[in-house]
Amino acid sequence: MLWTAFVLGFLGSFHCVGMCGPIALAVGGKGSNTFLFNKIIYNLGRSLTYAMLGLVIGSLGFSLSLAGIQQGISIGMGVLVVLLSLSYKKADQFLSIPALSGVVSWIKSKLGRYLKSGSKVAFFSTGLVNGLLPCGMVYMALVVAMGMQSPWLGSAYMFFFGMGTIPMLLGLMISGDLLPIVRRQQFQKAIPYLGMLIGILMVFRGLGLGIPGLSPELAVFDYGTQQVEITMCH
Repeated sequence: MLWTAFVLGFLGSFHCVGMCGPIALAVGGKGSNTFLFNKIIYNLGRSLTYAMLGLVIGSLGFSLSLAGIQQGISIGMGVLVVLLSLSYKKADQFLSIPALSGVVSWIKSKLGRYLKSGSKVAFFSTGLVNGLLPCGMVYMALVVAMGMQSPWLGSAYMFFFGMGTIPMLLGLMISGDLLPIVRRQQFQKAIPYLGMLIGILMVFRGLGLGIPGLSPELAVFDYGTQQVEITMCH
């Protein structure tokens, strides 16, 4: 499943470049080596924030699995990913909600302050804060991370998602040019198909059909008086 995180991040970067693009272009520095290094640490900072979010949401999924609803979580999250993949653009409309608008304004004010200092720590911090910006593609990735039902797998999934966004954004930061909107739309057309594929894989995983690598069987472990379903990976 981790390979889907990178692909989802790559395709998602063509959608999110409108919001992150101006911030990415503002990350600079003196000298060619420093210029490139600053842009790399900015992107690593953003990926690290995604990883921390994945750790939190993966822990939540793990806690729910201990309640004995592991199978239902995987199937439910899979269905939710399919629905989000069909309406990922609408998820960005949450930014217009007054409460979220205030959060976004606060984040952007922090980004502006960090960028003005021009230090390496500032660019890394810019990436960390930028990872908190609301985004429909991030929401979708977090749903998958929760379905992993593991803090570490959830963190790894979100980190690979962040790494997947780097090629497009790094190319933008170096060249200073956005891809034509027609070209970006062509890449975005693949997002719903990938989202549906990920959702279907999660549903199959939750069904526990005993298919190695696709739908491993579920074993029931007895923790005292409580029984917990655990996915057996072969």
